[in-house]
Formats: sequence, structure tokens, C-alpha cells
Amino acid sequence: MPLRDDVVDAREGAATSLGELSDAWLVGRARELQVIGQHSDPQARDATRREADNLLTEARRRGHPRMLGQLLCCCATLRLCTPGMAEQAVPLLDELLTHARRHRLDVLRADAHALRGRLALLDGNEDNALNQAAEALVILDDDLVPDAALGRRSWERLLATSLIDIGLVLTQLGVFDIADEVMARAHHRIRESGGPHEIATHLINRCRMLLGWGLRLERIGKQDDADGRFSTAAQIAVAVDGPWQESLFPRVPGRKAAEQMPVLAAACALAEPDGSHIDKLEEVSDPGLELPVQETIIIAIALARCYDSAERPDEATRVLSETRQRIYEDISEPSLRISLVREYARRARLDPDNTAAAVEEYAQELESELWTMRASRSATLMARLDRQRLNRQHHAITRQAMHDPLTGLPNRRALDAKLESMLREPDAQPLSVALVDLDGFKEVNDQLSHAEGDEVLRVIARTLSDTLRADDLVSRYGGDEFVVLLPGVELEAAESALTRTVNAVSRLPGSLSRGVTLSIGVVAMLPQESGSEVLARSDTAMYQSKRRGGNQVAAMSGDAHHGDPAEPPAWIPPESEQ
Repeated sequence: MPLRDDVVDAREGAATSLGELSDAWLVGRARELQVIGQHSDPQARDATRREADNLLTEARRRGHPRMLGQLLCCCATLRLCTPGMAEQAVPLLDELLTHARRHRLDVLRADAHALRGRLALLDGNEDNALNQAAEALVILDDDLVPDAALGRRSWERLLATSLIDIGLVLTQLGVFDIADEVMARAHHRIRESGGPHEIATHLINRCRMLLGWGLRLERIGKQDDADGRFSTAAQIAVAVDGPWQESLFPRVPGRKAAEQMPVLAAACALAEPDGSHIDKLEEVSDPGLELPVQETIIIAIALARCYDSAERPDEATRVLSETRQRIYEDISEPSLRISLVREYARRARLDPDNTAAAVEEYAQELESELWTMRASRSATLMARLDRQRLNRQHHAITRQAMHDPLTGLPNRRALDAKLESMLREPDAQPLSVALVDLDGFKEVNDQLSHAEGDEVLRVIARTLSDTLRADDLVSRYGGDEFVVLLPGVELEAAESALTRTVNAVSRLPGSLSRGVTLSIGVVAMLPQESGSEVLARSDTAMYQSKRRGGNQVAAMSGDAHHGDPAEPPAWIPPESEQ
């Protein structure tokens, strides 16, 4: 399928220095590549994946958490949809999960679990896929707060994408009723903030789910219900044309979506199978496109029924037989595989007498049992969801005792425990300890509101976490003070790292920081020094930063705190936050 002119232009633009391009361009290009990579021939798919990897390298260099998370998700998805490359997605998904947990990017964390579910299905591990889907749903069950740094619309897009990925896993598992509920949640998010591409993607995935559902209903004799699903899918195939024409999908101008997208062509054919669909189905099912197994099966069944309607039974048998051979070793679509085998068996039986009727009746009994198993799977999923919710409630209670409710950072109790443990850990030495105080924070509370002050504290807390290492502990110690522990870091290196943090806060938009900056004092832990003693010295260093005008870091060596009579004689810890 040829690429649109604007896609080609964007690809040529990507050849320029990535360092000169904005974060928004990198994320937008990644979204585009993800679409191209799933709807292209193998050669274009390889080029797309290489370009996405270059974007990921640039994202790692820049280190912006949200951009990096989205690039990891894109590169993992491209590998999952490329035959023979699924295993390469494993380290990317592991990195995405770790990254999302550290930066509290819950929507991306849920999507990582959904993508792990897709990976499990490629390996034939349905139980693990179900667990991953349940974990993702539990994360999104929470009363999520939109990420202000992303913006409401971008955050809603990510949430919709995560829900769709969960719905696709549930569709492959045959848990159609719950998949339908998840897709409905995605529809609500897309309706609020989605553009043409998000709307088109959602409608195509919903069409795909309805076709699988209809084929499953046929197998247990619920033909009227199945026809209803096919009819709705065909209506969606027509309705999607508007947003599809403005989407990121590669397409031929002037042709309808149902003439280019395999699943949409199949939807129209299954609703009213006749010879008029044959040419379109043959065109979109070109083996050179390497379609996903799901679409390969659905198109084969639709094409066979159209051949039958056109009185070309031999060709119907041929396409079903060839498809069975083509997907023989693929175990990623268990429900659709049975539909394909059933379609072929109904045509290929040699003896139409009573024996054949008895075999078909026995097969019907087996199908009823499989339907019961489907209901059991739904019940299993709901039970696992309940268990996951209980586990999360337990963890939430434990976390509440050790974390500040406003910022989500470890609280004073957690800091004291960690500091004492680091004193006993040889690997933690050298240990640098920093006390962070906000310049101008009182004015925010006095001149704006305490609610604005709370939001500033959240922004500062997130920036501290984002700009420091995963091994560093950032904690809220009380009021507008934070403490940072930097294990294994000499004083000079700690000063340099914290200076980057000061600069990052000073560059924040005024709408987020309200003009607040940081004064930081950092010291190196001395041998035999207690936690309270090292905090007292870091407090003294912080006051030195304040006297110099703030918005900077003051580093003090072990003997420097004795020679400054202007410093407070003793350090008084702030009152604990309630």
C-alpha cells in the first residue's frame, strides 16, 4: 500500500538532525510510525522500525519521562506486530514498566501490561495474557488524575490507547462481553479528546471485535445474534470512512476505507456475502502484505462465503485450505482458529449421510462446552480483578503509612528508615545528603491560594524525581522542604546533579512553578555521623544557598559548617505532616 505524500515528507524530515527537533515532533512522528509499521509491507516495516529506534535513542538522550515512555511503547508495539520479532519487545516492555512505575505514569504502565498480554498470546500462554489484562484493568480502575505535564487531551489519548490495547487482548481471548465494556470506555475518552486518527483506530478495532464475536456466536447456533454483530460491524465499516480519510493510516487517495482496510472489507462481506465483494477481498488479502493472523482468518471466511454465493465452491474450499496451512503453527488466535476449522469442515466432509450429521452434532456439543468455558473465563477474570483490587488496597494502606499524600513522595518516616539503613550499607557510601527549600513559596500561598501552593509542591516533587537517578531517594520532609539521598555519589557529583535540578525548576513555565525556585544545601555523610547530624549540616548548607540569593546549590565539606557564625546554632526539624 503506497504511503501518503505527507508521510513521505515526514520520513525525509526525520533524516535531519533529531537534536534540532522538538519533543512534540518526536512523539508525533512516533505515533505516525506506529501506524505505518502495522499497515505496510515487510521492507517498509523494517525501515519504520529502524527510524523509531533512532527516535528512542534521542528520547533516552533527552531523558524526558513522558516522551521516553511513549517512545518505548511505540518501539515495543512495532516489534509485536512484526513476525519473528516479538521476543525483541521483551526488554523494551520491561524497561517501560520500570520507567512508568518510577515516574508514576499509570496509563503507560497499564498499556505495558496490555502489550505483555499480546506477547503472552503469541506464545500461546492464555493464562498469563489474562493475568496481564487483569493487572492493566486494575490500574485503570483507580480514580486517575490527568497528568498536567502532558495536557488533558494528550493524556486522554494515551488512556484510550491503553484501553484499546486491553480490549484487543480480551478479544483474542474470546472474552467479548468484557472487551466490549472496555472498548466502550475507550469510546468515551476518544469522544472527548480524540482526533480523526484516534476515532478511526477505535472504530476499526471495534469492528474487528464484533466480527470475532459474531463468528463465535455462530459456532453455538446463535445465528441471529451473530448476524446482528456482522451488521453492526458493516455499519461501522461505512461510518469509519470520514475520520479514516483524515487519519495517519497509509492509504490511496480517492478510495474508501473499506476498499483498502482488510477488516473493513471483511465486515461488509460477512454482513451480506455475495460475489460483489470478491475482487476487493482478494486485493486486500494479498499474501505479500503479511496481515495479522486475526485478519487473515476473518478475510478467508468472508471470501469463502462470497465464493459460495457466486457458485464457485472449489475456490471457497481452496482459500480455506490454504489459510489453514498458512496459519498452522500460529497459536495466537485460538477462538478464530476454531471458526476457520469449522468453516472448512462443513465444506470438506465427504459423506453427507447420517454419520456426518452425528459428527456435526457432536461438534455442536463440543462448541457448547467451549462456550461454557468462555463463561468460566469471564468469571475467572472478574475474580482476578477482585483479587488484584484487594492487593492494591493492601499496598495502598502500606504506602499511605510511608508516603506523603500530597506529593506521593516518601515521607519523613520513610526517609528516617532509609537513612538509617544506608548508614549500615557499604554500597551506599559515599552518601550525599541534600536539603531542598522552596524560594518564594510563602508568597504563592499568601497571594494566590493554598490550593495553588499544593499544586506547586506536586510539580516540584515530580521535577525532583524526574531529574535525579532512580537510585536517589526524594522525600518530602515537611512544609516546603524536601530531602534527597544520593547513594554512591561524591559531593562534587552530587552538586552537579542537583544544579541540573535547580535549572530544570527555574525553566518550568510560570503557570506550573508560579515563580518558585530552589535553594539546596548538600553535604557528604561523615564516618560515624548520625542521620540527624547530617541533616543538620545539610540544613546549614541550604541557608548558605538562601543568603547567596537562592536558586542555586551550596555544597559544604565536612569541616565547613564550623566556621560560619551567621548560621543557626542548631537545626530544628520541621513538624511532621499530618
